[in-house]
Amino acid sequence: MKVFVTGASGFVGSAVVKELIANGHQVTGLARSEESAKSIVEAGAEVLMGDLESLDILQKGAREADGVIHTAFIHDFSDYQSNALKDQKAIEAMGEVLKGTDKPIVVTGGTLGLPLIEGKITEESKAPTESIRFSEKAFVELAESGVNASIVRLSPSVYGNSEQGFKGGFGLMLAELAKTNGSAAYIEEGSNVWPAVHRLDAAKLFRLALEKGEKGARYNAVNNDKQLSMKEFAEYIGGKLNIPVQSFSKEEAPQYFTWMTYFVQENCPATSLQTQEKLGWNPSQKSFVEELEQYFF
Repeated sequence: MKVFVTGASGFVGSAVVKELIANGHQVTGLARSEESAKSIVEAGAEVLMGDLESLDILQKGAREADGVIHTAFIHDFSDYQSNALKDQKAIEAMGEVLKGTDKPIVVTGGTLGLPLIEGKITEESKAPTESIRFSEKAFVELAESGVNASIVRLSPSVYGNSEQGFKGGFGLMLAELAKTNGSAAYIEEGSNVWPAVHRLDAAKLFRLALEKGEKGARYNAVNNDKQLSMKEFAEYIGGKLNIPVQSFSKEEAPQYFTWMTYFVQENCPATSLQTQEKLGWNPSQKSFVEELEQYFF
């Protein structure tokens, strides 16, 4: 299959490109710079120059491919809503040229902020209409219009080592924040939890969703190992860095967490049991804590 991958030089997208090529697919990757293009070529893929706002280029890539995996996102979370809207428009543009075909498009979403069903975020959990998860809204509209669209919803902490160094999503940001501030923190009781997923496990899930996914399906990229509460995670960080651990009220929290406050107070006890059953996906990489031990501490 010839696959068009956006975000092909990114932390998750570069792993997706390698996963696809290793399993016999041809890949064309979107690149917004010469540096990105170079890394895509080195991975064994072709290059299409453009960015998330180059809607005509995105449509060209989707039109000429047998399937699309959309991992690109502008990771400036301090202006999340504006960037989420750009993401939505990009998804809609690619979906427009896929109408009337069976070509699959797998878009990227997140588990954070989704409603709980019997105490868990499952594949049935749907983003509420007022949610700023615009990629999920776009995916739903595509599927309802007949496009073979599915979504992979990433954990708040997507982690792993790569050519770009070690990254760990929101979880690593909290560890770095604690190191900078000289204290590890959580909000209120800190009973809310976040799941994690390794970038290589996530890449495998994107491939499986492309190859075997169903129209309208939601897949959760979540490692079902023990998920630490925010208090437990702060205590772990504090112990490793030998710094104090403290709780902030919701009113006080922005003084410490700044733009991350909204995300830090969210509860995300997500599961991927249905995803694993339907696609045969089995996370096999080291846990987030194991990787933090090796690459951060």
